[in-house]
Amino acid sequence: MQCIGRQQSICADLSPDVLHEMARIGRVRQLRRGEVLSWEGDEVYDVGNVRDGALKLTASLRDGREQILGVAWPGSFVGELFAGQWAYRATALAATTVCVFRRADLNILAASRPAVATSLLRRLSNDLDTARRSILFLGRKTAEERVASLLIDMRRSMPCDATGATPMSLNRQQMADLLGLTIETVSRKIRRFERAGIIQLVETRLFRVLDDVGLARLAG
Repeated sequence: MQCIGRQQSICADLSPDVLHEMARIGRVRQLRRGEVLSWEGDEVYDVGNVRDGALKLTASLRDGREQILGVAWPGSFVGELFAGQWAYRATALAATTVCVFRRADLNILAASRPAVATSLLRRLSNDLDTARRSILFLGRKTAEERVASLLIDMRRSMPCDATGATPMSLNRQQMADLLGLTIETVSRKIRRFERAGIIQLVETRLFRVLDDVGLARLAG
């Protein structure tokens, strides 16, 4: 099975013998759209690496509302290496494959194989950088820049179909929640991009980029 996120994952720079050990302690889990990988507050036994598809990471607010914290695209590491409980719920946005490891087994392997420990540290450092960029993203970028940036992320992370179209793994409301915008603003910006010839909406949740340079310019 092809691993779309291999080059961005914890496995990217590992030697064949270490990859063999990773395969020995891991297992592949296939999730249907809407299926939950982990529940917020559950005890952490397993961690994982997204192989293909995407996971929505959410936390519950005190009033019962759901807040989207981010999206785990192919190559993303999910789970807590040290904390006792999951800090978020991870739900499949589409058919998703995750390489799952018992946390205890992965920590043992990392202790005996420095390359694994280094790869995990690099992945966690990248996640921290992503979180910092998200703060800048919400604090400084305009609505137009936020929507364009998210479309670029989707296109970069989700496989295109035979026609070159990319699935929108988030619906308009989920995009709005993630970007700190209203659903009306997100819909208005997407329609504006289509009228400008930057993208083409093949279906409600399927788009094709017609002008890569233009979309990148809109993203800021």
